[in-house]
Amino acid sequence: MRRVLLLVLCAALHGESLFDGKSLGGWRETKFATPGAVKVENGTIVLEAGEPLTGITWTREFPKTNYEITWEAQRVKGGDFFASLTFPVDDTFCTFVTGGWGGDIIGLSSIDGWDASENETRTYFKFDVGKWYAFKVRVTPGRIEAWIDGKQVQDLDYTDRKISLRFGEIERSAPLGIASYYTTAALRKIEYKTVE
Repeated sequence: MRRVLLLVLCAALHGESLFDGKSLGGWRETKFATPGAVKVENGTIVLEAGEPLTGITWTREFPKTNYEITWEAQRVKGGDFFASLTFPVDDTFCTFVTGGWGGDIIGLSSIDGWDASENETRTYFKFDVGKWYAFKVRVTPGRIEAWIDGKQVQDLDYTDRKISLRFGEIERSAPLGIASYYTTAALRKIEYKTVE
């Protein structure tokens, strides 16, 4: 009994893996119109550059709030977003854009109908090709937060705000997905845990 309790506690503290390093597991290739190849190699998920989008979508249950998801990603080749996460927010969805609109814009799409390049969450982050970055998104009632390499880059109180996805193909990433845009990306260490 004690061993079971310790295992449960460890899972709560360290999170549950969403990628075993060997297969897509609970993921499927996102049904974008003209995606690049998706493959698992060397313990990573590789998203080859699409025209414009390539991605993976989670096929199993996932919470709508009170959760935290972490992942590591590398822009292998290209100059646009390479690890943008679409995620649930209550009964809708949002995307944390990582390096869009030419490579250095980050933000949340969409807030009150405005995408990340046009709303108050727009900010800048320089991503180097070939470097791994650690990302984290936390969703709790009324709040969306995000970090890159341990630095908080988003903290949105969405009370009385409209959260939605940008119109277009990114909607196919819902309910939970990671996508790249005209860019080859590598993903690893995808995990989540519930938070109170």
